[in-house]
This record gives sequence, structure tokens and C-alpha cells, in this order.
Amino acid sequence: MSGLDELTRDELILQLLKLYETVQIQAGQIEQQAERIADLEGIVAPQAERIAYLEEELSKHGGDSKPHWVKANKLTKEPGSPRKKRTQSFARKSLPPTEVVCHAVELCPKCGRKLDGGWVKWRHQVVDIPICPADVIDHLFIERECGVCGKRCVPDSGLVLSDVVVGKKSIGVNLMSLIAHLNTVCLVPIAKIRLLLETLYGVSISKGEIAELLQSVSEVGGSEYENLRETIRGSPFVHGDETGWRENGLNGYLWSFSTPSVRYFTYNTSRSGSVVTEVLGEEYLGTVVADFYGGYNVHAGLKQRCWVHFDRDLDALKEKYPEDMGVSSWVENVLGVYYRAKETVEHDYTDNERSCLRSKFEEELLGIAQTYLSAKDTPQHVLAKRIDNFLDELFTFVEYPEVPSENNAAERAIRPAVIARKVSGGTRSDKGSKTKSILMSLFGTWTAQGLNTFEACRQMIVQVNHAKLPSATVKILSEN
Repeated sequence: MSGLDELTRDELILQLLKLYETVQIQAGQIEQQAERIADLEGIVAPQAERIAYLEEELSKHGGDSKPHWVKANKLTKEPGSPRKKRTQSFARKSLPPTEVVCHAVELCPKCGRKLDGGWVKWRHQVVDIPICPADVIDHLFIERECGVCGKRCVPDSGLVLSDVVVGKKSIGVNLMSLIAHLNTVCLVPIAKIRLLLETLYGVSISKGEIAELLQSVSEVGGSEYENLRETIRGSPFVHGDETGWRENGLNGYLWSFSTPSVRYFTYNTSRSGSVVTEVLGEEYLGTVVADFYGGYNVHAGLKQRCWVHFDRDLDALKEKYPEDMGVSSWVENVLGVYYRAKETVEHDYTDNERSCLRSKFEEELLGIAQTYLSAKDTPQHVLAKRIDNFLDELFTFVEYPEVPSENNAAERAIRPAVIARKVSGGTRSDKGSKTKSILMSLFGTWTAQGLNTFEACRQMIVQVNHAKLPSATVKILSEN
């Protein structure tokens, strides 16, 4: 007996209703699971194609041998085996000493006998900076008179002080370079530079004089700044980016154009493509690597749009619709094309083969986007339209493998300027913006080239001083 015989008619009806409700819920769950299975099958199918492609590539590399981009598995450590010694120590390395101080016990602590000789038990190297005031040197120019011809003469101050100071300034080349380095590379505000110099060196310089010194360094580097622009124009590809900048409280833009070894910055109140033409010139034939901002459309040559920016927008789309498996599948398909395109960079293809591969990837990506170009109510519509609009600028790196597929170099180049803007709030005048652009270009280039920026700045000032020297080394003042 199941106990149902003891239930009344109403109780039996209630039990049937509960059972019916349970069946309906389970049916709904089964339907959802079926939809989920269908979505997963849609994801698995492209992955299966990807696996087949990789297996084909693997066979080209000799069957079981791994492609160059597959990392070898790390060997597991056997129990009891000795630890592998490091190839180098990560502790601070000893430096050549500038001074050696010996410490020894003079008298025996037990019997009081005088001790001499001995050997080095251990060494403790200490790296420190000297605490000393700045050098203040009076350069006295002595006038002398010739006892034969009666001519009076004095050394040429420009020649004598060419390695020491710029013009008639009282601040030396070393201190000028240090101030420019602290402000441009270390992003130290002028007020803090003033405090630092007074604390460490006992030098009192007003904020106005520091600003004037920075301007002087930029004027000295003016010709080098123009050379950087010419170098940019001669590069096969250029990274472009821009960020907001305030001049005297008004909004403007700081533009960055960079190559692997050169940084060029310029300020402009406009964010239009005219700035791109002004910097690169109308006849620039290289490739411009940039994000999807329309200001770079004025460039008539090749362009490569940044896939990292596009990847971020694709990730944002997935985060906005986490439950929509169709969106996830579409994003994976788009990125799958990009990843396969990236793999072609490492292979030795002929120019004709690369051109064909580029066309193939463009056609495949357009096919993925085609369904959503006219479907304005779908989440994929906006990014699908972007693919359609910039299709011929997404795979330039396939045909020209020396061109990067992303614009990370431009973002790294302009990041110090963004931090400087947050620290200082911008500049106060057109002259200040020009000074900032030149200094960021010079110091950014020296940093990209792996140079000591302080020493590079000092050498630049000295070289410009030498270039301005007159041929005469002595000034003849008068004749009796």
C-alpha cells in the first residue's frame, strides 16, 4: 500500500497538481539545457576547425615535433635531487669602490698587546651619496696689456665657459640638466625641485628661475627637436596617439608620434587630422599605427588600426552580455581570425603570399560581421560596423610584418605626459606648452634609446655651446 488509498479526493487532486508543476519545471530546465548545448556546439565547431588548422601546421613542422611557438614542458623535479643553481644572483652587485676604509682592532682585548698585520675577514660595501653644498665658482677674467704694442686683451668668456654655463646665466650646465631631468623624467613639480635643491645642495632658486631654466634647455634643444620630426617622417611606420592637455585653463591636446627609438610631442588646440598632416607632412609614405579615432583618416597612405583597442571593446561587449552565448561565440570567432593572422608574422612568406593571406583574413572577418551589419538591434551591430568600415586597415601587419598590429608603443610613450598632466594640471602659456613638448620629445627619445638622460642633456647643451663659439679665442679691447 502506498498510502494513496487513505487520501481523500481533494488531497489526491492537490498531489497531482504538485506533480504536474514539478514536471513543467523540469521540462523548462531541459529546454534551457538544450539551448545551452546548441550554443556550446556553435563554439565547439570553430574550435574544431582551429584544432584541425593547428594539426595541419604541426604536420608541416615534422609530425610530432612542436611548432616554434609551443613552449616545452618544464621537467618535474625528482624527489631528493639537488636544487639547480641560479645562473646569476639577484642580490645587489658589488660596485667599484671609490674609497676603501679598513677597520681593525688595535689592542688585544685580553692582554692589551698591540696588534698589527692581519687579513680581510669580510667586506661590507655601503653605497651612499655625499652631503655637500653646491660649488659656487667666481670666474675672474683678467685684462692684460701688451708691453710692446699696447693692446689690451681678455679671454673670450664664451669659449672659456662653454662647458660650464649657457650664455650669461649664473646656473651651470650640470644643474640645468639636473633640473630638466627631475621635471621631465622624474615628473617632480617645480616647487618640489626648489625644495630638493635647497635641502641637498643649499642652493636657493626661485620657481620663476627654474621655469626660465627649463625654457632655456628647450631653446637649446630646438634644432634637435626639429631633427626628431624629420626622423619621424623618414620612418617606415609611426605610432600616433593624443591626450587632453590644459593650457592656461583651456582644453587642448598633446599629440604623440613615435617610433621604436624616437618620441615627438606637440601641443595643439585642435584634435583634427590637420595636426597629423602638419607633423608627418602630406607626402609621408609610411604606415600610421593608431586607434580607431577618425583624425588619422587624413593620412593617404597605409594605416594599421590597433587590435588591442578592438580587443578591449570586444571584452566589454562580452561583459555587458554575459549570458548571451551568441555574443561570446561571435567575439571568439573574431579574435580567432586575429590570432591566426598574428601567427603569419613569424613565417617566411613571399610578398605575393602575404598579400593573398591578407585578403583571405579580410574576407573571413567580413563574413563573420556580415550577419550583424543590418541588424541594428543586435549587440554585435556596432563592432560589426567597425569591422566593415576599417576592414582594409585591420590586417596591414599581415602583408607588412614589420608593422605592429597594436598601438601599445604610443600609449607607453604618452603615459608620462598623462601623469605629468595629473601632477601639474597642464601649462600656463603657449611658451610653456612649447617648452614641455620639446623637453618630453628630447628626454623621451633619450629614454627610448637607453641613454642616461641627465648626461645626454648635458652633452647636448655643451655641443650647442661649442657650435656657437667664435673663431677668435681672445677679445682685443683697446689699443693705447
